[in-house]
Amino acid sequence: MPDARPVAISQGDAAGIGPEIIAKIFAYHPEQARACLVFGDARVMAQAVQSLPRAVQPKIEPINHVSQALKLPSGVIPLCQVGNLDQPPPLGQVSAVSGRLAADCVSAAAHAALTGQVQALVTAPMNKAALAAAGEAFPGHTEMLQHLAASHLGLCLDQLPVRMMLANRELRTVLVSIHVSLRQAIEAVTFENVLMTLRIAHHCLRSPSGGPPKLAVAGLNPHAGEGGLMGREEIEILAPALAQARALGMDVSGPFPPDTVFMRARESHGKAHAIDAVVAMYHDQGLIPVKYLGLNQGVNVTLGLPFVRTSPDHGTAYDIAGLGLAEPSSLLAALEMARALTVQSY
Repeated sequence: MPDARPVAISQGDAAGIGPEIIAKIFAYHPEQARACLVFGDARVMAQAVQSLPRAVQPKIEPINHVSQALKLPSGVIPLCQVGNLDQPPPLGQVSAVSGRLAADCVSAAAHAALTGQVQALVTAPMNKAALAAAGEAFPGHTEMLQHLAASHLGLCLDQLPVRMMLANRELRTVLVSIHVSLRQAIEAVTFENVLMTLRIAHHCLRSPSGGPPKLAVAGLNPHAGEGGLMGREEIEILAPALAQARALGMDVSGPFPPDTVFMRARESHGKAHAIDAVVAMYHDQGLIPVKYLGLNQGVNVTLGLPFVRTSPDHGTAYDIAGLGLAEPSSLLAALEMARALTVQSY
């Protein structure tokens, strides 16, 4: 049964391309943007709308409750006002103002998701330097949303583990660790962390047939350790974690050499017994293969939250902010995946 609730979109960094790509999906893809609403600032969104050709500029309609978004015609931007800026911050520049507004937009949209008012949250890009300038301790959306959700549920952070997944139409990869140094990432490859990653992926994902996902695990070392010649993590950590996962009923295989497992997963796409996701040991190991296939269709997903959250697979792109060059394809893909994941979990 389809979820009739709207989808929330957080505005992202006001100095970046987030407002522009949001305006573009309402202007050029009104059917896909139907039943969506934006958590942002009216002046910022008006600036983004005015950068579009006059003939396609969508109207911005302030709303007081998310349910009002369902009553508006396609092509109209329903806006839940966040903040109260006198004027938009300068485009293409890091500022505490844009960082504060971006964080507040995410917080307001997450509250709507946590209280069941919206079916999913799609987040436009934030800038880590702007967040830091605003005094935020979180390096990105994943950590911020984990904190907000845990606080809402009355849990400690370790009671609500989450994982990042990056996906496109051909390849999905789930990460054991994310925004830490490479040295810390290697230290994070533990039996407990790997098993928890498999648990979260198994719980949150489905195969195209609707059954449990088929997960392939990448090794940490070259050639997956080559039988212990290039490292023993595969023998001492990964193999026991996979054995425990299988004992718990999960469909997992590996560990496989990390330089070929992503290719194998992509080649299996659409075939019988396809690999539904690769579990990667650290950020760059998992993200480089997906991003190499193209940013336009890449989607960032946070697994383990009590609601569906997706995001475009690109940053704030300060260098082209305000130039009308931003491509909304990844945002559209994020919106499509958010709805698909909601149907899976509904």
